[in-house]
Amino acid sequence: MNRFKFFLIVLVLISFKSFACLNGETKILKNGAYAYQDYDGINPKGHFFFEGDFPRLIIELDSLYKKTRDLDYLSDKGYLLIVQKKYDEALKLYLNIEKIKPNRYSTASNLGTLYELMGENQKAYNWIKKSIAINPKSHEGSEWLHLKILEAKIKNLKDISGEFLINTNFGTSREPKTKLSKKEIEELAQSIYFQVNERMSFIEPKDKIISILLFELGNLATLLGENNSALDTYRTAREYGYDGDLIVERMINSAQGEIDYYRERALKYGSQLRDLRESKKDINSDYIYQIETSLIILSGLIIILLIALIVFFLKWKNLKKATSVS
Repeated sequence: MNRFKFFLIVLVLISFKSFACLNGETKILKNGAYAYQDYDGINPKGHFFFEGDFPRLIIELDSLYKKTRDLDYLSDKGYLLIVQKKYDEALKLYLNIEKIKPNRYSTASNLGTLYELMGENQKAYNWIKKSIAINPKSHEGSEWLHLKILEAKIKNLKDISGEFLINTNFGTSREPKTKLSKKEIEELAQSIYFQVNERMSFIEPKDKIISILLFELGNLATLLGENNSALDTYRTAREYGYDGDLIVERMINSAQGEIDYYRERALKYGSQLRDLRESKKDINSDYIYQIETSLIILSGLIIILLIALIVFFLKWKNLKKATSVS
């Protein structure tokens, strides 16, 4: 392997740590076309819709339904109408599907989403509850969280908390704390990711519920040692309106955790290099170069992270000072 290629591989491997299981979902329509592609990574960004194709696809799906009378084509047409914000047309279509063939999961699920987007939260709650009864494992088993979100909206809660939504909290210290097992943390992170990613596809900043769930997802990523992913998610939470000292403290904690991770890796590589040089055995010069390259990259990342942490901390302190003075 030449040295330039090795340098790139090392850089990639040590720079990206995330939940691979959550990457790259797609929605394929009944006719084989793609409705959307998800972005990679645990930090939700919403679906990337191929909206330029939708007018053609709607005509095609409608034609295929007329030929085959397969309701899946009609249901997919309704989904594309929802994405296009043609809510009245989509509602008429799905209610018609329900009359033709009651108790279809996709009908109940899409009606729940549609009514929520139209602001009719009680109807949305009823349809999502029905969709869960039809298919309890739907949406990766995360629809319980959808019901909690709708419950908060129906009650018009002004002081909604993360604990109300996800039935747990992670304390108020700089480092999140929990009694959940690793498996429970991973399952909860999966549920929040799915629900938030779906909502971000239709709702732009700012949104209180999305901001709270993003904050909690950042906490879960921290608990799993995914500090870089946690930082990204905390930043997105702030974009959606989550504010206050606690999220800043958590961001500082995650940044410090990331620095510690790279420092530990650098110490490990340094120890390996020292042992190799002290050894009397023949040593492949390329292998030594690989370790040296890793050390250089890790050292650079540590410096960059430290600078970023210092700048962020100073900005936060200045903002707090300006706020207290005003």
